[in-house]
Order: sequence, then C-alpha cells, then structure tokens
Amino acid sequence: MTPALHRTGLHLLVAVVAASALVVFVMSALALSNYLTMVALCLLVLFGSALRSPHGPTQGASLGSIVLMAVYVIAGPATAVVVAGVGSLVQGKQVPPIKRVFNSGQRVLTAAGGAVAFVAVHGPVGASALTEEPRAILAVTLTGIAHRCVNALLTAAVLWLERGRKVVGAFFREVVLATALPMLGYGYLGLVMAFMWLGGLGLVAGLITLVPLVVARWALSQDAAERAAQAATMRAFIQVIETKDLYTRGHSERVSEGVGMLGRHLQLPVDRQQALEHAGLLHDVGKVGVPTSIIRKPGRLDDSEMDAIRLHPARGVELIGNIPFLEEVKSAVLHHHEKYDGTGYPAGLSGTNIPYFARMIGIVDAFDSLTSTRSYRPARSVEETVAILLQDRYTHFDPELVDAFVAVIRRDGWQPAAAEQPAPNAELESPIDHDDLSLGSGGGATGTAAGPA
Repeated sequence: MTPALHRTGLHLLVAVVAASALVVFVMSALALSNYLTMVALCLLVLFGSALRSPHGPTQGASLGSIVLMAVYVIAGPATAVVVAGVGSLVQGKQVPPIKRVFNSGQRVLTAAGGAVAFVAVHGPVGASALTEEPRAILAVTLTGIAHRCVNALLTAAVLWLERGRKVVGAFFREVVLATALPMLGYGYLGLVMAFMWLGGLGLVAGLITLVPLVVARWALSQDAAERAAQAATMRAFIQVIETKDLYTRGHSERVSEGVGMLGRHLQLPVDRQQALEHAGLLHDVGKVGVPTSIIRKPGRLDDSEMDAIRLHPARGVELIGNIPFLEEVKSAVLHHHEKYDGTGYPAGLSGTNIPYFARMIGIVDAFDSLTSTRSYRPARSVEETVAILLQDRYTHFDPELVDAFVAVIRRDGWQPAAAEQPAPNAELESPIDHDDLSLGSGGGATGTAAGPA
C-alpha cells in the first residue's frame, strides 16, 4: 500500500469512527433520565481524565477509566457512553485536530463496547448492585475486557495504517498485554467507587477513591524523575567512553536495545526488563578506566594491554556500585565476557553458572560488534552474523538464548551501526577486538569471527 493510500485509509477510518461515535452518543443522550447524576459523574470523569497513572516506562492510564467503570453500575450503560464522550474533551494541547477527533470517537465507541457487554450479562444498575454483588463483579469484569478490546482494535487499525503490521504486533505484545491486569484492576476500583456511591456517599465516593491515587501518582512521578536523572548519569558515562573510539560510538545504546528486544520476546517482568536494559547500557562502562591508547591501538594487544582490557568488567562494577537500583545488574556487567564453555573471563564460568543477564548481553554485545565497522575490518552483514551466532552455540553462547535472539532478529529486523566510522585499515596485522565473537584464551579473536588468518 502506497503512502497516499495509507493517508486516505487513515482519514476514512477517522471519519467512520467519528460518525459512528456521534450516532451512539446522541442515542445514549436521548435515553438519559437522571441528568443531575450524569452531570456529577461528568465532573468527576473530567477530574480523573486530567490525571494519568504510570504503568511501565512509557505507558499511562487515565484515572477517568476508574470513574467510567463506576458509571456503568451507578447510572447504567447509556450514561457511561455520555460520560466517556464528555471525558474525551480532556486532551493534551499539542494533540493535532484529526487525532483529537479520533480520540473522542474512540472513547465513545469503547464505552459503547463495554455497554454491550454490561447489558449482555444483565449487569445490575443502581441500588440493586448492592444486593447482587457477584453479578456486578462479573459485569464489570466483562465490561472492562470488552472496553479494552475495542480500544485496542481501534488503536491497532490506526497503527497499521500509519506504521505497518510489525508495529501492530509490538503494540499488542508490549502495551495491550502489559497493561491488561492494571486496567482490570482499575475496573474493580470503579466497582468499589460505585458501591460507596450507592451506599450513600455520592460524589464523595469519587474523591475518596481518586485522591489516594493522585497522591500515589505524585509519588510515582517523583520516583520516575529520580530514575530519569540516574539514566542521564549512565548515558554521560557511556558518552565519555565512546569519545575514546569512533568505531564503538552508539554500541552501548544498541546493546541495550538488543537485550531489550530479547527480554520482551522472553516476556520478562517489567522490573527485570528495565534492569536488563540498564545492564546492556552499562556493560562496558568500565572502559572509562582503560587507557585510550589501548582502546585505539590498531594492531594486536600484548599481554599487559589485554590484562587492562580484561579488567574493565570489574571496573564497571566499581563505578556503578554506589547506585542502589542497579544492584541486580552488577553480575551482568561483571560476567558479560564469560563463555558458555568456560573459557571466558573474568571468572571462567560456564553454562548456566554464568548469570542469565550476562549470557544475554554476551550474545548481543558480540552481534553488534560484528555488524559494526572496526578499525581492522568492515562490518559483517546481519545474516552472516546470525550464521556465526548459530555456529558458536554451546561453545561461546547459551544455545537457547541464541535461538531466541535469532528468532527476534528474523522477526523484527536489526538496524546496524550507521556507516559514519572511518574505513577500516586493510594493512593491520591481525583482526582482533575483545568484543568480537570468538575470543581465544590469549585474548585475540581466533575463531569464526576472526575470519581468515
């Protein structure tokens, strides 16, 4: 499909969503009877929609979704659709007009999808919910699932038209599945709000529910700010290292991205995923203590120079030792040059005795090195490097993790280093690099990655 067709399809989708939402909104508004309750709930959803509670590093959920789940039980599905439409008025100032229209239509239609599920199971409305708790719980559960499904499908349609099928797959894996449980929990908070409202608290129930969440959100934002500052410190370390050698510029960022891809493929928990990406970013931070003359040396390293290189994992652990939230990445930084057959360094660990993150980083570290230009050789192609990884399973790398990483690369692709480094020197004596795939016991590349002698 050409870009022009994608744009046409996108505009057509927005038009259909907006028109359908308008019809649903008007029909729901005409079915209302208790306007005072509707106004109170609209005010509450506007307050909640102005706040967002973080879930993971990049995603967020409006606290208005809690209010919306309560509305189904307090005042019924028609009111929920109207309240969702009013809540959609709260959007960022920088949102383009076409996106504003789509977002509003999307929220009305997702609320309508939830309404269909609520009616299908005869969800109790009003005071009857207080005597039919099991049915209310079932109704809110299915309503939340339906709401999430319609929202995900509409978003996926936009992503497919804007960016293609691969992005849609990543969206379902990394956003929809990752936020499924938190959003279901929001539905149950909405049910608690509804019970308090119907129990006689009215609008106060909304404040009792939302205010603690606002406080929690503030605390999370403070933690996020601290982590952002720590991430900036890490990147400053990496920039210092990469100014020493033009050939490795961007290497640490790419390793972090690569292990992130692998971790998501293996469905690591969010906290473990973050720790893994930090470890990938910092795996070579110890090179800040290696003399620049050694890092830039164009020929084979002598024993003393190789000893200096071999110290960089330990130096890296020393450097990050005072950053508390990085405790769990230390072993990965220390052992990322171990080999599966036990011939690596610094401890000569083998097999699964090598820390899990270190095994993952070792694979991606070597992969990025081989697909990047070095002073003594040009970059290898992705397919050629994949073949090397597969050949060196069991000797250098955990075979199961190699298979997983290769599957990720073949599915999602890989963006090699930009071709901005100087051309390699073809007259150098021997192709060596401590980051290359096959490291002999003496420290030089002597196996598959080294190429012909």
